[in-house]
Amino acid sequence: MKTLHIGLLWHVARATNLGVGALTAGNLALARTALARAGVSGRFTIIGPRDPGPLSVPDQDLAHKDISGRYMINPSGFMADVRACDIMLDISGGDSFTDIYPDKRFAYMAATKILPILAGTPLVLSPQTIGPFSRQPHSAIAGWICRNARAVFTRDALSITAMATLAPGVAATQVVDVAFALPFTQRAKTPGRVQIGLNVSGLLMNGGYAGGNQYGLGFDYADLTHRLIAALLARGDCDIHMVPHVIAPHIPTDDDAAAADALVARYPAIRRHADFTSASDAKSFISGLDFLVGARMHATIGAFSSGVPVVPVSYSRKFEGLFGALGYDWLVRRDMTTDAALERILTALDQRDAMAADIAAARPLIDAGLEAYIQRMAAIFAEVAR
Repeated sequence: MKTLHIGLLWHVARATNLGVGALTAGNLALARTALARAGVSGRFTIIGPRDPGPLSVPDQDLAHKDISGRYMINPSGFMADVRACDIMLDISGGDSFTDIYPDKRFAYMAATKILPILAGTPLVLSPQTIGPFSRQPHSAIAGWICRNARAVFTRDALSITAMATLAPGVAATQVVDVAFALPFTQRAKTPGRVQIGLNVSGLLMNGGYAGGNQYGLGFDYADLTHRLIAALLARGDCDIHMVPHVIAPHIPTDDDAAAADALVARYPAIRRHADFTSASDAKSFISGLDFLVGARMHATIGAFSSGVPVVPVSYSRKFEGLFGALGYDWLVRRDMTTDAALERILTALDQRDAMAADIAAARPLIDAGLEAYIQRMAAIFAEVAR
């Protein structure tokens, strides 16, 4: 049996942000399914940023390389690993193939895509958010990459729209976020009191990396969080669980755990779950809840894909793009006021049956998206193996 050496670019061996860990574990599971269908075997090398977080996947035999400036310029570094791979699957950390972040980040994203193309190693853009791109030369570079990739997959319709301007004529394929394939263990529900999870974003509590409402939200996220907790405690019929999804003590402005600890100190009735050991561990816990409010997209995907009614709190178009494609409108949208956002959440809490029905209705769309990705990747793997 032919064995393909597959590079997992911009995936992570360890994940402070459990969402990126979910992408790694989900894409790895789907790639292995596609390999089996293609009748070939595979070995994987993760090429991504160094991270002090917990392991993304349990495989101890996965090779991994840390992206750094030294690694990129070392002759035995990035290019040597690219040439050693038969194919590269690049997920861009889920949402980093855009020009909304600092130029240094875009330079890394672009260079690590351009070099495999120039080396002749097939590059697949795995399901991700593409764009927005609004300036040059970023748009031109991104368009060239998309035109020269072996295949381009997006996880939402807004990325397909962006592709129409970025790289006209490129047949990008809309599927679904690979985190929907994240393995987990279903946890039993707790009878009696309503079990509510709050995935509070440390990033949004701080107003973004730059502070001062960096994402231009119509609502005050910190005020919304405090008012929501007060309203839930006043109900008296629920237990509130803090569910941190980014454990980043080394990045204080981005740390959900620190935000959770501060809230528990202020509201002692809240329960704080211990730091999760993986994205699968977090999803398994979430599966036992009755309701989740989350501002980290992959925490909300963990709820959605385990059938838990969830209100995603959007700070980026990736939320509207992903959940809009699934016909799911139970979101706090970016342009809502704080009052409207609070009303949306509390109304949803009392309409959990309707939310669950909408999630069930979306399941065939998720399954079809995952299947389309597996089928296409199986064909690509078979072609590369030949």
